[in-house]
Amino acid sequence: MGAESTLAEIASVARLEPRKQPRARLLASYWALTKPDVNLLIAIAVFASFCLARSYTLQSFPFALLIHTLFGTLLVASGTGALNQVFERRFDSQMRRTSRRPLVTGDISPASALWFGIVVPVGGAAYLALAVNSLSSLIAGLTLVSYLALYTPLKRKTPMCTFVGALPGAAPPLIGWAAAAGHLSVEAWLLYSMLFLWQFPHFMAIAWMYREDYDRAGYHVLPPRNRHRFVALQCAVPAALLVPISLIPAVIGDEGRLYLVGATLLGLIFLYYAARLAFGRANVIARQLLLASIIYLPTVFLLLLVDRV
Repeated sequence: MGAESTLAEIASVARLEPRKQPRARLLASYWALTKPDVNLLIAIAVFASFCLARSYTLQSFPFALLIHTLFGTLLVASGTGALNQVFERRFDSQMRRTSRRPLVTGDISPASALWFGIVVPVGGAAYLALAVNSLSSLIAGLTLVSYLALYTPLKRKTPMCTFVGALPGAAPPLIGWAAAAGHLSVEAWLLYSMLFLWQFPHFMAIAWMYREDYDRAGYHVLPPRNRHRFVALQCAVPAALLVPISLIPAVIGDEGRLYLVGATLLGLIFLYYAARLAFGRANVIARQLLLASIIYLPTVFLLLLVDRV
């Protein structure tokens, strides 16, 4: 059903004509269409996993391959963000948080965004296959399809969409590792697990802050009943699991004392803010958890890299 609705959405917008815009504003609109804030976190995860995978070898570092990997991955991610906005443009107009997106304001037409969202990720997947390897391209392609065909339509059907969306959402470390090593090891899946768990408190903070927006637009990211309990479980349990899982690299000997101490402190701080939202459920606490999540992820990845050098 998700794939059928996606195809119907593509057909419905392909005939719409674009509106003329000044070039600078048009470029800024396309930039916004790619969701650059999301792409930054994706780039950090890909960069860290690529460098960690190469640290297991004694070969010279392949800077060109890293650039190819980041470029191809960001093309796929940018196209995914664009297609997501095409499919959700009617609902974005009902939410304050998304009411200034370029498709809602009319700065970009649905047809133009649709073509952009098709050509850019297809080109990105092809670029990865040619310039990097087929495994990284395959993972990027599967991430795009599962995000758009499963997670996007499920947001309007069930709160379990968060779990479904976290599966492709945690894929960037797999892409980076596959690009650097040509295969997926236990360490790659460990990074995947960390990013998978991190997403739940991160998104619950957003979902709670904008719960009225989501309700108004018909998104079921929070259940209509027992949502306080739902948020508590989605925040506290993954954040608690993240603490021991993030310490596995230090326990098995891959990382040193710096990572052990840093990851422990960061994990406990992240858990503290997740627990506060679980029991407090106030917008100000949700903002604090969101900020803590944004600080936590790149800092942990940075510690992984620094302690390996």
